[in-house]
This record gives sequence, C-alpha cells and structure tokens, in this order.
Amino acid sequence: MTSFQDLLSTLPATDGIDAIVLLSPEGEALHRLENRPGTAGSLRVYHALVKRHGRIDRKAAREGLELFAEHTASARAHPGSHPNIDRLLAIAEHGAPGLRARVVLKTED
Repeated sequence: MTSFQDLLSTLPATDGIDAIVLLSPEGEALHRLENRPGTAGSLRVYHALVKRHGRIDRKAAREGLELFAEHTASARAHPGSHPNIDRLLAIAEHGAPGLRARVVLKTED
C-alpha cells in the first residue's frame, strides 16, 4: 500500500492557497482548512478533490479516503481523531450531503 506521504507528493501544489472553506450544499460555511502545519496535508487532499470533481460528493470522498491511505484506517479505529477524514467517511459511507468548497488564495502584504 502506498503511504499518505507518497500520495501527497503526487497532488497539485497548494503554495498559493491560504485556506479552503467547506460549504454546505446551500452555501453556508461549515469548516475552514488552513494551509499550515497540522492541516496542510488535508488541505492538499481536499484541494485535489475539488480540482478534479468540482465539489466533495460521494465519488470524491471515496477518492479522498484512498488518498489519506493509512490515516483512513486510523480514523475508522478512532472516530473523532481525524475530523477531515471523518467528514469524507460520512459522505462516502453514511449518506451525508456533499460539500462545496471555496479556495482562499494568499494575499501579499
């Protein structure tokens, strides 16, 4: 099995992105993924999914679970410890509604 770090290196770069805001189907902001240590990997996965699928629907969520690799098994074993994976599990496997996303670009000071 390919590791998360190996898969991460194949995804589009996110250097110019400050955050991704996850939105309900109605457009309400639900969560903000920051491009910083601790969440940069999740941001990169979500960014790749949004680029490929346009939103996080069931198909995109399943792909995301594959990209999170070994972390997906950990999230299944310890619900709540990986909220960004839990969100994908809910969409892919439990019928939760899909998400839209808004990419927030970095601005120069």
